[in-house]
Order: sequence, then C-alpha cells, then structure tokens
Amino acid sequence: MKTTRRSFLASSAVIAAAATSGSLPAFAEPRQETGSPSPIKLGLASYTFRNFTRAQLIAYMKQLNVSALNAKDAKDHLPMDPAAEAAAVADYTANDIKLHAIGAIYFTKDEDADIQSKFEYAKRAGVSVIVAGDPAHETLPRIEKFVKQYDIRIAIHNHGPEDKLYPSPLDALKAVKGMDERMGCCIDVGHCVRAGTDVVEAIHACGPRLYNMHMKDLTSFTDKESQVAVGDGLMPVREIFEALIKTKYPGFVDLEYEVHADDPMPGVIASFAYMRGVLVGMGYR
Repeated sequence: MKTTRRSFLASSAVIAAAATSGSLPAFAEPRQETGSPSPIKLGLASYTFRNFTRAQLIAYMKQLNVSALNAKDAKDHLPMDPAAEAAAVADYTANDIKLHAIGAIYFTKDEDADIQSKFEYAKRAGVSVIVAGDPAHETLPRIEKFVKQYDIRIAIHNHGPEDKLYPSPLDALKAVKGMDERMGCCIDVGHCVRAGTDVVEAIHACGPRLYNMHMKDLTSFTDKESQVAVGDGLMPVREIFEALIKTKYPGFVDLEYEVHADDPMPGVIASFAYMRGVLVGMGYR
C-alpha cells in the first residue's frame, strides 16, 4: 500500500512516543538496528520550550531522546548572569545534555564591552557557536575581532522578508565575505524559503561557512503563520539532509518549533519522528 507523509508521520510519532514511555505497541516488535551511523546530528533549540522551565525542558529532552541543545536566555534555560549560567550548565551536564550553541544572541551595541560579554557567556557555556540575530554591518568587524580572540564561530541567523539586514542566508554570506572563516551563517529553513531563497541552494552556497541549522516546516512558503510539525508541510527535508551530507556539514540540525508554545510536545515528537524516519529511509540508523 502507498504510505502518505501524513500517515507515516502519525505512525512514527506513535512509536516514538511509546518508546519514550518504555512500552511499544504490540505490532512494533524490537529489531536489530541496521544501516550506517547518521551523518546528520539532530538537536533542539531551547526556544521551542520558551514557556517552560529548565527542569521541564530537561525532562522533555529525555522523553525525546535528544541530548544536543542550542540554548537561549529564555526562562531559566541559560541565564546571562554568570552564577545562574553555571548552575544551568551543571544541570545539563548532570543530565547528559550537551550544549553546542547559544542563541539567537543580539549584538545591539558596537562596543567592545558589550560584545565581549556575549563571548564570555558562550565561553562559560562551553559552546563553539554563537547564533547571532541581526548584527549591524558596521558591528561585524568588531565581532570578528572577538571571534579571533575566543575561537568561537558566529552564525548569522536570517529572519525572512521582515528582516531588513538578513532576510536570506545569502545576505549573511555576502556580509561576511572576506572576513575570518569563523564568521558564517545559521540557516533558518522556514525564514529562508519565505525570503524566496531555495534552501538546498543556500546550503551549497554557504558551504564551509554554515555553522548551524534551524529546522521547521510550513504549509505555505509565503505565510509565516503556516508553521506545522516537520513532515506535515512543504519543506524538502530529505533534500536538505542530502545537501548537508554532500557539503559535509559538521554541525547540528536544531528543531525550532515555534507554534503551540504552551503545548509544543505533540508537534515536537512528530517532528523528530519524521526526521528520524527520513534518515532511516536514507539508509542511516
């Protein structure tokens, strides 16, 4: 029988949810995993759970079997205050959750002290990537100075047609041309397609300057409010994964599920189930 994306997504979500609770439905017999290790590393943007505390976020990540986190200063996920941040990092470490990026971080001042404080924040968290939201063009040379000093990469986040500076990842790529190679891009696939940019082409264009990915899905590439669980929209997920593999992307694909903020877990479960299913279909475990 032909299996639709929606029915595949629904069945995968059921199995994923059951697996996290420790019991599989009768039809889902345990089997030996096959295939090669996946070159795509799935992570989570903590902004997905912006209405929930760090303790709740950690509990949800355990249910999802996700251990890679892109954290933001939302709720108490990763506070900017050094003592509070240290407590958060300790909590994640104790629960086998690895921070790999922070953001989006906004560089609102073209001043050494302000910019350095953001790099210190990243250093304390032990991450190698700062996802930067809308840094002014004139601020980039000063940011570059601290990129060299701290050896922490900057990934400029595109925000779609409403963004006056970086609607497309190609705008971010153009802005860092000629700068230190650690100055690069974070492709938000939803905002990318809304800016009229082919996301697969953008991945190839960014190449080695691509340092983070924000994954989401839309039922309309012109409607910001049409976001749905990954696999339930038009996003070419398999083609995105294929492009990342072809370009040898070393970073994470972080789910950023921005709808249903008060009850995101059903959509988050469905999104991870679909992405994992795509990878299995590509021959990976």
